[in-house]
Amino acid sequence: MLRKHLLRPLIASAVIVMPLSGIAEETAVDITEDQSAIESSPQIQQELPLQDLRTFTEIFERIRSSYVEEIDDKTLFNNAIKGMLNSLDPHSAYLQEEDFSDLQENTSGKFGGLGIEVGMENGLVRVITPIDDTPAQRAGIRAGDLIVSLDGEPVMGLSLSDAVELMRGEPGTPITLEVRRKGEAELLSFTIERAEIKVASVRTEMLDGEIGYVRLTQFQENTGIELQEALRAWQNDSDLNGLILDMRNNPGGVLQAAVVVVDTFISEGLIVYTEGRSPMSDVRYEARKDTLVPDIPIVVLINGGSASASEIVAGALQDHSRAVIVGTQSFGKGSVQTVLPVSETAAVKLTTARYFTPDGRSIQAQGIVPDIVVEQSEVTPSEQQYYKESDLPGHLENPDGEVTSKNSKESQKENKSDDLIRRDFQLYEAHTLLRGVTILSPKKTKSSTTAE
Repeated sequence: MLRKHLLRPLIASAVIVMPLSGIAEETAVDITEDQSAIESSPQIQQELPLQDLRTFTEIFERIRSSYVEEIDDKTLFNNAIKGMLNSLDPHSAYLQEEDFSDLQENTSGKFGGLGIEVGMENGLVRVITPIDDTPAQRAGIRAGDLIVSLDGEPVMGLSLSDAVELMRGEPGTPITLEVRRKGEAELLSFTIERAEIKVASVRTEMLDGEIGYVRLTQFQENTGIELQEALRAWQNDSDLNGLILDMRNNPGGVLQAAVVVVDTFISEGLIVYTEGRSPMSDVRYEARKDTLVPDIPIVVLINGGSASASEIVAGALQDHSRAVIVGTQSFGKGSVQTVLPVSETAAVKLTTARYFTPDGRSIQAQGIVPDIVVEQSEVTPSEQQYYKESDLPGHLENPDGEVTSKNSKESQKENKSDDLIRRDFQLYEAHTLLRGVTILSPKKTKSSTTAE
C-alpha cells in the first residue's frame, strides 16, 4: 500500500510526483470504493456545480449522437479532460501512460527525439531552448523560434502533447520543421534526423587564470553531485581563482538538483520556497553549513532560454550576493507542477504552487534580471597592428634577457581556452570580470614554516 504524504521531486520545471493516496490531500475528498458514499456526501453536493454538470452531460450526448463521425466515449472523456487542463496554463496537462513514461525518461538525461525544450504560444510551438549537442542544436534551431509546421502539417490547432508526439520517432528518421524566426522575412525550413538524446548535464573546462568554467545544460538527478566532483578535482589539482557557471539555454529539471547546486556555494539561509493553495505545496529549502566552495568569486551566465530550476539557482545566488549574474533576462518560469496519479496508467500534471527566491521575488512571467546585461555576439579581434620598441632597429636589449612567463604546456591550455572564449562574447565578458577580481584580490601565499 502506498504511504500518504509522500512527495518525490521528479523533473523538469520543478515537477513533484504524488502517489495515488496523495489525491485525497489535494482535493479533500477521500478515495473510496463506495461510489454512493461519495455522491451522498454533503461537501461534494455543495461544491459541485450541478447545473454546469448537466450542461456538460447534454453537450457530451449531443456530440456522441450527432457528430459527423462516431467517437467512442473514452476518447470524448479523455479529450474533455485534456481541454480542461490545457485551458488552465501552459504547464498543466493530462498524462496518460506514454506521457508519464516520457516524463520519467527526462530525469535520466536519455530520451528520443530532436533535443528541444518547447512550450505553446498563441497556437504555435515555441522553442524554449535547444539542448546542447543534439540534432536540433546542430541544425541551427534557436531559442525563441516558433514552429509553424511539422512535416507539412500545420501546428496551429494541435495541443502541445500532439505536437511533441509528431516530433518523436525512431532514431535515424527525418522530420522537416518550418520555423518563424524574429528578424527573418521568410519561414525557415530545417530537416532534422531524429536521434536518441543523451544529455550530459555537467561539462567543465579550465580557462586562463585558473578560472573554472562549468556548463550546466539541464538539472538531472545527479547534476549537483557531478558539479561537486568537478570542483573537488579542481581544488586538488590547483588554486581555483574563480568560477563561471553557465546556465544559458538551461530549461530546468529536477528541483532538488538545483537546491544542491546552490548549497554548494552558500552555507546558510534560504535557497528557495514555494507557496500554493494546499498546505502541502508550501515547502522551504535551507542551505546546510557544510559548503564546498564558500568564498570563490562566481559569475553566472543566463539568457532567455534559462528557465525554472536554472532561475532558482541564479535567483538564490543573486539574493545572497554570492554571484554576479551576467547575460540577458531569463525565461520567467516560476511555477511548480505536481503529478497526481488518478489511475494505474494516468495522472494529472497540475500547477500547484509558485516558487520564490530567498528575498521573496516571484520569477513567474518576470524572470531573473542580470546584474550586468550583456547581449550575445562574436568576439572579433581588431586587425590593427602596433609596432613595439622591440621592433625598432638597434633597440636596447632588456638587461634581464628574454623572459617567458609560461611554459609550453600552459600556453597550449591558454590557447584552447582562448578559442572557447573568442567564440562567445558573454563568456568573454564573464571571464574578463573574474580576471579583474582575481588580479585585485590579495595574493595567497604558501609557507612551509610558521613564525614563532
